[in-house]
Amino acid sequence: MTADLVPHGGRTDRAALERIIHRAAELQARERDIGEGLTDTELMQLGQEVGIPAPFLRQALFEEQTRAVVTTEPGFATWLSGPAHVAAQRTIPGEVKRVQAALNHWMTEGELLTVKRRYPDQTSWEPRHDVFASLKRSFEFGGRPYRLARANQVAGRVTRIDDGRCHVRLLGDLSDSRASQVRRGVGLAAAGVIFTGLGLIVGAYLPVALIPAALGVLAGFAVARARRSRLERVQVALEQILDRLEHGDIQPTPEVPGPRASTFVRIAEEIKKTFHP
Repeated sequence: MTADLVPHGGRTDRAALERIIHRAAELQARERDIGEGLTDTELMQLGQEVGIPAPFLRQALFEEQTRAVVTTEPGFATWLSGPAHVAAQRTIPGEVKRVQAALNHWMTEGELLTVKRRYPDQTSWEPRHDVFASLKRSFEFGGRPYRLARANQVAGRVTRIDDGRCHVRLLGDLSDSRASQVRRGVGLAAAGVIFTGLGLIVGAYLPVALIPAALGVLAGFAVARARRSRLERVQVALEQILDRLEHGDIQPTPEVPGPRASTFVRIAEEIKKTFHP
């Protein structure tokens, strides 16, 4: 005899639980006319109606905002050479002001960047170009490659989630490197095609004449795609900063008034640190 298909009263596994919660949220949202979308305030109100605690909703909102910046970059250049931006985000224990101070200290001292713009909850940095920073990056003092110097700028946003926790979003702008890398790739491909055209004009055998075009296209493709590996290294550098913040390895250092050491003195100190850590 076939058993009746009736719901049982057993435990619901995790996958089913996620589907149920997601579906219940959809049904709840349909009861409310959201039009073309919701503001952040309206979204928080809707979350309260559904019964989602505000800290979780704020965290999900911040993560979605970061994801949207990076994933909405369609086009040939993105497919060929990667996105113009890389991002990393995490929930970090600590008060907003302390985390902001620690982040700024690391960006300016640990990554050799300088403040570009400062907002209430966000700061952007750009690479320093003074002699000391250039030498330190060139010789990789401290055994660090300073990968963030390849970005046009890096933006850091620290937002409070609740007492004792904040959300940190780091966004690196590498649009200039993408444009230059794509130009190099297209230039190589175009050069190969031009040589093929000249070969055909002078009457070269077709298979032979096509060799420059094929080599140029392959070389151009390889040059443009090589940027993806550099993007991954910058991505790792951003994640490492979040690791340091999360584990308390970066502490805000108060500024001590007094004359700043000369460039030569600071270089000597860095060399000393390198050979006598």
